[in-house]
Amino acid sequence: MDDPKTLVSTDWLAAHLKDPDLRILDASWFLPQMERDAKATYDAKHIPGARFFDIDDIADNRSDLPHMAPPPEKFISRMRAMGVGDGHQVVIYDQHSVFSAPRVWWTFRLMGKTDVAVLDGGLPKWEAEGRPLEDRPPMVRDRHMTVQRHPGLVKDVTQVAHASKLGDHEIIDARPNERFLGNGTEPRPGLRSGHIPGSRNLPFGELLTPEGTFKSPEEIKALFEAAGVDLSKPAITTCGSGVSAAILSLALELIGKSDWSLYDGSWSEWGMYNDLKVATGEA
Repeated sequence: MDDPKTLVSTDWLAAHLKDPDLRILDASWFLPQMERDAKATYDAKHIPGARFFDIDDIADNRSDLPHMAPPPEKFISRMRAMGVGDGHQVVIYDQHSVFSAPRVWWTFRLMGKTDVAVLDGGLPKWEAEGRPLEDRPPMVRDRHMTVQRHPGLVKDVTQVAHASKLGDHEIIDARPNERFLGNGTEPRPGLRSGHIPGSRNLPFGELLTPEGTFKSPEEIKALFEAAGVDLSKPAITTCGSGVSAAILSLALELIGKSDWSLYDGSWSEWGMYNDLKVATGEA
């Protein structure tokens, strides 16, 4: 299943670790209530050569919403400073098995960069296999980068509201089932409980094996169908703040479905506005 444009194994990364045009990014990110410092976890240990990608910094900080997609010029500036540029093969991992790395994969895709993959199983699998780690940052030299933003990969609240009303897209929610139903407490204060009307629920953890790697494409396809997703329709993925939604986006790509987009504001935006309808209970 190794595909340098979507998902690669730890074996693949180990075999290519010293490739001169390989760039590895640690995209670890933790929910606010976890009270963990992602940069500190990177500083303590990371895959050799990895740079730290700060999801909250490489974002549109003009927005009140968390870690919205960065403007292209900011993305270019940060990537150049990290020594990531045109012609590089990028591999992204996080210190969960698979959690925040797909968000950065989506960000690169949004910027028109396709030579980018997520490390299946992340740092836990790499470390469990006894593979090398280091605690020092790599030497970095600026590298030229060009981008071509693909607006079709992102949806705003107006577009999602339109899709919800018309039913011409499948809106797929990656949050845990109790939050989708409206029974669970949202981790961010001030948000209503429930889900976007007409959306389906596929908690992202169901796509992963107990070892933290993606299930087979056949199993992934069956899970989408069991969640009531009509795969013949274009898809919009959503979650709490646009991070785990990207796991669904990557999973759709793994089964050969390319007509998807991600709702960047996700529930952090939808749940905040009282003029947007909220559904509760089963889809």
